[in-house]
Amino acid sequence: MKREHIILPADPADSEDRAVSIEGMERGQRARLIRKTRNDLGLSQVEFASRFRVPVGTLRDWEQARAMAPDFAVAYVRVIGRHPDLVAQAVA
Repeated sequence: MKREHIILPADPADSEDRAVSIEGMERGQRARLIRKTRNDLGLSQVEFASRFRVPVGTLRDWEQARAMAPDFAVAYVRVIGRHPDLVAQAVA
């Protein structure tokens, strides 16, 4: 079994705290970027998913860091953040 490198150990005084791995930190950062981009556009998850052709369940998993968005998805979201109308037109 692969052991993840812990970059932020759990606080022993907090029974609900968990250690954070490098992968977990990256997953969280990607989730934050996606959520922030969607919120900056003023769209709900359903609206964003529909407008940019992303399955809403996948978007939810990415935003809640249950799954790590792949590199291509992060790049896509960054382009959406800069040119939302152009992207929406291209996928229509």
